[in-house]
Amino acid sequence: MTRSIRPLVAGNWKMNGLRSDLAIAGDVARGYDAALKAAVDLAICPPASLLYVATAALVGSRIATGGQDCSTQGSGAFTGEISAAMLADAGANFAIVGHSERRTLHGETNATVKAKAEAAQKALLVPIVCVGETKEEREAGKALAIVKKQLRGSIPDGATAATLVVAYEPVWAIGTGLTPTAADVAEMHEAIRAELGRLLGKAAAAGVRLLYGGSVKPSAARSSAAPASRPRTFWRSPAPAPESAKTTPSM
Repeated sequence: MTRSIRPLVAGNWKMNGLRSDLAIAGDVARGYDAALKAAVDLAICPPASLLYVATAALVGSRIATGGQDCSTQGSGAFTGEISAAMLADAGANFAIVGHSERRTLHGETNATVKAKAEAAQKALLVPIVCVGETKEEREAGKALAIVKKQLRGSIPDGATAATLVVAYEPVWAIGTGLTPTAADVAEMHEAIRAELGRLLGKAAAAGVRLLYGGSVKPSAARSSAAPASRPRTFWRSPAPAPESAKTTPSM
């Protein structure tokens, strides 16, 4: 495995944040010092309502921005949807597609995720394609098979390392405080890269950046990053606290 893959740390703010919370983006920018800029890429994915102003606030910081979802359609009578072109027009570099919350709460299929990823690429955005198994699927020994199936159905044809990021987010770890071991993540990332090799060719797959997400904390990121021969990227959410959490000291 090559060591030349440049790490990416991305924060999904989910449905959190108002304009008054944009100071957090400034805090992130101030913490992104020269040493970090030399070592890792950084991105935040705020709500669509904040995307333009967050991008403007981060000009010159080298921090990228992304949308949390995009439509399969380019334009038209699709009330409430946001197109990939609109995200790009607001300054985005990335678009998250296929997040487990979208798959579960909105019934998005692999085919829908693939269409969204293709729409993002058409708008010159890099799709962050999310995959991951449920607790029941892992306990049944089906985790690898489930994720491989999601990849086969969700990855755009002809994607390359420059036009694709894949995020492994086990559904059972998202927001629960539970995390897989570093060995679990390594096994899944190896399986993902191997499947990408079958789909895209080994040369293209070798450079695709792989993220891990799900109750990510600094300590967990460090332990998962330990094997230097397995370069990975991590999905963390330095986001504003939900309104309910702002008045509750416990996490």
